[in-house]
Amino acid sequence: MSNVSKWMSWEGGVDLVAVTSPDLQMPNVIVHLGRMVNTPVGNAASGMILWQPDPNAMPAVMGFVSTNPAVGAYFGPNIFAGTPFEQAPVLNAQIDIKTDGKSAHSKCVVGGFTFEVEMTDLSAPYLINREPSAMPPFYQQGVEMSCGKTVLKVNGEVINIIIPPVGITGGPASVVSPNGVYAR
Repeated sequence: MSNVSKWMSWEGGVDLVAVTSPDLQMPNVIVHLGRMVNTPVGNAASGMILWQPDPNAMPAVMGFVSTNPAVGAYFGPNIFAGTPFEQAPVLNAQIDIKTDGKSAHSKCVVGGFTFEVEMTDLSAPYLINREPSAMPPFYQQGVEMSCGKTVLKVNGEVINIIIPPVGITGGPASVVSPNGVYAR
């Protein structure tokens, strides 16, 4: 194993991967946010958004979101190198996340859209330790709580979503992550 040179850690993570139709093979909804994300280039509320309401059209919003452009620009070439997200744009966003151990609510305003995710019926916290794979190509360690109920609103409208059993990180597709790290 080589030395870790690329890493990010977070506090207050909310992660949702979903589809809006059962016939979709790939997610058309990703809301992956941290209340505070730490990187070698700085710290800021940050994450990733994919919103593709029409699966046959380009996404309405897709990219790394952050309150600090330098932090947002770190993710693609350093954490997600070699994946479809490597060249994703960086979008300035307002991000607010509230968690209390029983529920989580996130709000991300970006590109003329407001994404709200409410997660309730959380499991007990458990530790994760996932090895790199093709996707994702980084080590993952942290604490997660899977969600029994997840509601997504886009611009105030509740969106019907189907949450697959496994998300893009290899764990549940709807989780609250109080803290963790990705490292390469």
